[in-house]
Amino acid sequence: MSQKMILSTKKLSHSQEALLLNAGLSVESYDAIKITAIDFVAPEFIENAIFTSQNGVDSFFQNKAASTQIERCFCVGQKTEIKLKENDQNVAKMCKNASELAHFIIKNHKTDSFMFICGSHRRDDIPELLKQEEIPIFELKTYKTELKLKNFHQKWNGIMFFSPSGVESFVTGQKEANNDLTSVPNYFANATAICIGDTTATEAKKYISNVIVANSTTVESVIATAVKTMKNDKN
Repeated sequence: MSQKMILSTKKLSHSQEALLLNAGLSVESYDAIKITAIDFVAPEFIENAIFTSQNGVDSFFQNKAASTQIERCFCVGQKTEIKLKENDQNVAKMCKNASELAHFIIKNHKTDSFMFICGSHRRDDIPELLKQEEIPIFELKTYKTELKLKNFHQKWNGIMFFSPSGVESFVTGQKEANNDLTSVPNYFANATAICIGDTTATEAKKYISNVIVANSTTVESVIATAVKTMKNDKN
């Protein structure tokens, strides 16, 4: 049986790569996206803030908004929640994905207004769902996401994705390499996408038929899921 090949669309540390190598897998990792902070003006007080990524937390508190007082934070993902608490923030609710958070807000905070701390490449899930219910939501963009396209000639048994933008970046790179959109499905024919969350998985399913979601929104959970999946893959 040939060695299974895993690609991570997020640069892994040596210890993280070792978890895959020790399981008998071949691994390559790179950063499919680049996050850059941008200038923004934050209000002195925010009653309800929404954060859907660690990048949003970092760009907000590490730049010009350290003195902003936030009454309540609503977030997506365990790591986002941890980062908020590290910045002494009150996390009122953490959900696994954006849709779940939006529906929680609709059910429990229909009369409140919200500030969405996001990036330039943000998804529409939360703004659209809240606007449909006429819940006021204002956006504050604090960073930009740049796709770092890379062409790969080999095919992968497993591809680890950590954001919808990472999926978009990787797929766009393969489209450019093949110069033919119809050849992309063949590229993914025998690949399994291992995703950090449901939102990322939704994006991956546009291109890859076999998609698995990790048990929790951590890099280590994605790695553990990849190892288990490859061990169970008899191809």
